[in-house]
Amino acid sequence: MAKKELTYEDIIKDIKAKQYKPIYYLMGEESYYIDLISDYITKNILTEIEKEFNLTVVYGADVDVTTIINAAKRYPMMSEYQVVVVKEAQNIKNIEELSFYLQKPLNSTILVICHKHGVLDRRKKLAAEIEKSGVLFESKKLKDTMLPGFITSYLKRKGVDIEQKSSEMIADFVGTDLSRLTGELEKLIITLPQGQKRITPEQIERNIGISKDYNNFELKNALIEKNVFKANQIIKYFAENPKTNPIQATLSLLFNFFSNLMLAYYATEKSEQGIALQLGLKTPWQSKDYIKAMHKYSGLKVMQIIGEIRNCDAKSKGVGSNNVNNEELLRELVYKILH
Repeated sequence: MAKKELTYEDIIKDIKAKQYKPIYYLMGEESYYIDLISDYITKNILTEIEKEFNLTVVYGADVDVTTIINAAKRYPMMSEYQVVVVKEAQNIKNIEELSFYLQKPLNSTILVICHKHGVLDRRKKLAAEIEKSGVLFESKKLKDTMLPGFITSYLKRKGVDIEQKSSEMIADFVGTDLSRLTGELEKLIITLPQGQKRITPEQIERNIGISKDYNNFELKNALIEKNVFKANQIIKYFAENPKTNPIQATLSLLFNFFSNLMLAYYATEKSEQGIALQLGLKTPWQSKDYIKAMHKYSGLKVMQIIGEIRNCDAKSKGVGSNNVNNEELLRELVYKILH
């Protein structure tokens, strides 16, 4: 049986139960969870007085592996533990040499390695040594389809509800940068009127600057419904507000949607549950748009649409566009999608 992959929640649960590991190697493309775990360890394992002598924070650009090992081999002063945090560890050369320390690590040291924008080669000795005695955690980028679920879950933990349309709007506007995304969510929580615990599209429009009627989410809906008039209204609004509606963001959303729609045709069961399973969606209700679109577009048409989106993307970057502006490119693309 394959080993269950550790989640952020698993790690924090063990730390809260004081089940500490000698090493936490936090790596991956998504910085959000790396920062969350390292910050939690830094703030909660030692008392403020213990931190004065037993908390060491260094940066990969300033240290080598020998310096890290020497710090890890120190014993704590007037404390049961010391915490050593290495930020930006992706800048350290010969990180593999850390495996020598991990063959016999000190249980009184909690070593936290933050390796962003990349991962260790799991086939090498260092990864094996980490997994023997500590935690090897990979923080992966969330897929676009998972963002609305992340937003809903994040707000639920804060005691705040959100409409489905609102979560889609935020996900589309902010994208997969979870640090920025949670920052925008915190801004919305702060600006909620007293006594209100539900985020609406109107509040998002007021506080984040996304139009509740003219955005990529509504453009996608217009295309699903094959509403030509609404789709062209939105394109006109985008042309008048190019800074908040860049064409690349629109093309990215449309490409992701129609690519997933193509995959949905291969679902064994064409129900909400079956399509959610096929696409890796967090909740079955996220399948509704794909089911609607499958009634409007054939598989062959979807393949053609994906090709047209790629072609439009190339033209928007100056490849064979003959200086056609973004509004015309998008209008032409939408026409080809709808006809």
